[in-house]
Amino acid sequence: MREGFEPICLTRREEYLERLARCPQKVSDYSFGNLFGWAEEYGLSWRFGESHVWILQTKPVEVFWAPVGPWTDVDWSACPCLSDGLDFIRVPERLCEILGDAMPDRVTTEDSRDHADYVYSVPELVALRGNKFHKKKNLLNQFLRTYDFEYKALTPECVEETLEMQRQWFSWRDPEESGALLAENQAIVRVLQNWDRIPGLMGGAIRVAGEMVAYTVAEALTPEMLVIHFEKGRPGFKGIYQAICQMFLADAGEGYALVNREQDLGDEGLRKAKLSYNPSGFLCKCKVSVAARR
Repeated sequence: MREGFEPICLTRREEYLERLARCPQKVSDYSFGNLFGWAEEYGLSWRFGESHVWILQTKPVEVFWAPVGPWTDVDWSACPCLSDGLDFIRVPERLCEILGDAMPDRVTTEDSRDHADYVYSVPELVALRGNKFHKKKNLLNQFLRTYDFEYKALTPECVEETLEMQRQWFSWRDPEESGALLAENQAIVRVLQNWDRIPGLMGGAIRVAGEMVAYTVAEALTPEMLVIHFEKGRPGFKGIYQAICQMFLADAGEGYALVNREQDLGDEGLRKAKLSYNPSGFLCKCKVSVAARR
């Protein structure tokens, strides 16, 4: 591990969130739940500097993520960490602009469409009004008519039941897809097993005949925006995904204008599904290369 870097841990969560709160733009990658959940898969570590947190990914290759902190308070052209040049991934669009303005002759950027966050209106996804949500509303209504269900918020007492549903969900998947899904499964398990140690996590579950058939896990990214980390439903329950999305936001989304449903990672099926919910916008990210200072 590079000097000064340490594994992402629960004990420095509050210190990290203080730096994140000072970022001019916040995207899903830098929520604590995301960093902690995927830390093992990507070999993530962090180093706390005077003003920013530097995040290093070591798997499958070594590359930096965007620094987290007050981006506009730094003279990036004089930053010692960038003097020899550095490459970053998952860089929010606003930071790309700041770096480009500070070092126009040293910075090159490349759009990362696969990592763009999908952002939606919470009131729209709760009400599902109008032609653009006609299919979603129909599927939700079919679920409501067909099943004798119960929706409740996730609590620490639900963790074992949720872990069991996730285990079953993973076992139903196509083995050919198991690589990416295995990584996601490990992230889900890590977050759920530490549920009561990560303040701010929220979620919901739907049960039919006393058995959990869907769950979602989320947290606040900003005072105005929720981010959905995981959302799973049992196959065979028509409208289950529309139901868990709508019910969770109706229950927990009050006071939030927007919900971030993260990226599609270039998966065509996932992209189609996310677009079908009519995003109100995207949070774009880039790859950034900073050349060495001359």
